[in-house]
Amino acid sequence: MTTLTTLRLTDFRSYASLDVRPNSRIVALEGPNGSGKTNLLEAISLLAPGRGLRGAKFAELARRGASGGWAVAAQLTDAGRRFTLGTGIDGAGAERRKILLDGDPVNAAAAAAAFACVWLTPQMDRLFTEGASARRRFLDRLTLALAPAHASEVAAFEAASANRNRQIEQGTADAAWLATIEDSMARHAAALTASRLDLIARVNAMLARGAFAPFPAATLALECPIGARLAIEPAIVVEDWLRRLYARTRAEPVAAVSPQRADLLLADAGSGLAAAFASTGQQRAMLVAIVLAHAALIASLRGAAPVLLLDEPFVHLDAAHRVALGEALQRSPSQVFCTATDRAQLRSLGENAAIWLVSPGRIVGARSGDQDGGTFEAAGA
Repeated sequence: MTTLTTLRLTDFRSYASLDVRPNSRIVALEGPNGSGKTNLLEAISLLAPGRGLRGAKFAELARRGASGGWAVAAQLTDAGRRFTLGTGIDGAGAERRKILLDGDPVNAAAAAAAFACVWLTPQMDRLFTEGASARRRFLDRLTLALAPAHASEVAAFEAASANRNRQIEQGTADAAWLATIEDSMARHAAALTASRLDLIARVNAMLARGAFAPFPAATLALECPIGARLAIEPAIVVEDWLRRLYARTRAEPVAAVSPQRADLLLADAGSGLAAAFASTGQQRAMLVAIVLAHAALIASLRGAAPVLLLDEPFVHLDAAHRVALGEALQRSPSQVFCTATDRAQLRSLGENAAIWLVSPGRIVGARSGDQDGGTFEAAGA
């Protein structure tokens, strides 16, 4: 199990400084809206690659009135190994954040290999009503936790595709140069689509076991012509098809087929009801099932359970499913951080859960079992 033992924030969101040490495997953050609960979850999520659970621009994460820079640092343990992981930007205008592993700069793939987290937020309820791009980002985040190189494949395809489009629009590239770019596009398109399909197959198999009942066994599927061909043809054949297709369609303003126009389809495995037509409660139950299955999958493949970040996870769930979620989290090997505005929502987490009372600029460890907690260092609202 990957365990976060210390978390330090500097000029991050509502915190000028924060130093907390979780004293329980399950930590519940209780407080009113706007108190800073989600800010803590977001900070932890940024230890993994990407833009975190809110998807915010890095410049937006700095505390108002500060220098424009921010930092998140954590001490962690994993199978007896202790290590530090940190990230942040130096000041206003920085477009990229730094990631440090044991004090040394590393890339996103190295960070993903060192630390995995899975999250559920209220904003994810919109996955079923938003466009395909939101669902694709959700799928890529799930994939990245199992295939750290996936982010590089996506970035490489997008860079090659943009280069091809620019060359065609300007009319400056010869056929040989375009063929080189299209070869790169084909290879990366097939690779990233294969990773998506592998993730979907593994999550579906995990859900089919029924281990997360009463949460429904959702079924995931990829709507993508590249994925359809990979299901029946070797990758090298699909790459050749893409090269020929890109060469034939150079007169078009964008690539005729792109993995970045794929869509993730979700449905209830039992009834076949598409998530888009399910009730809000049914949609939340399907998302909970997917998140729990994904966490279990990471634990089985990596040998270490990921950290679970759950923002208002009990919202939209009926009483039976709230109890079931609490019991599932108690059984889970993952370290859990979750938020709630109402203490009653946290009862299902059990007596061993630590409850931190969060208010602007202050976090108090209310209890862990029958033990009183302390007041953690926190400043700035």
